[in-house]
Amino acid sequence: MSDEGFMPGATTVGLVCKDGAILASERRYSYGTFVMSKAAKKVFKITDNIGVGCAGIIGDMQVLSREANAYMNIYRYERGRAGSVKNTAKLFASLLSGRRLFPYLAQTIIAGMNDGQPELFVLDPIGSVLGDKFAAVGTGAEIAMGVLESEYREGLSVEEGKPLILRAIRSAIARDISSGDGVDLMIITQSGIKEEAEKLK
Repeated sequence: MSDEGFMPGATTVGLVCKDGAILASERRYSYGTFVMSKAAKKVFKITDNIGVGCAGIIGDMQVLSREANAYMNIYRYERGRAGSVKNTAKLFASLLSGRRLFPYLAQTIIAGMNDGQPELFVLDPIGSVLGDKFAAVGTGAEIAMGVLESEYREGLSVEEGKPLILRAIRSAIARDISSGDGVDLMIITQSGIKEEAEKLK
């Protein structure tokens, strides 16, 4: 029997806008054909201006986000300034790479603001870091990416980006059985992080 049927599914998406960055993930947590939860949170605040969205094992996501939050607090305390989005991505890469023989089962998208500029990085489970304007991870990533590829444009505002990211998630939910049950949004601007929840009809 293939182990693939027991890998948890998800759709998590991130994009950069001219005035901020947005992360979004649907809430279903399925393991094979069993839906374990319809209220699983897959987006996490790391600092006041940086967040992470994940797909994979919820426990691994929670451990990674807590550890990263602790390290970034230490960084701020020792250096007297907040770490950048790239610092945070490199930290995640180090944490993931350190476990590459027994990896965390988590794909991550890190997004945030750095000196007024939005940035986004996507990482695989062993720590490869890739900067981009938008990204999707999880079992519904291919479907969501199709929407982003066709509709994303440079210079989008956060207000324009929010309906786009919801369309990408909706498309994935429509075709990926492992995704569903609403969306958690994290909107990151220079003024901070705002979290929203959307019910999908």
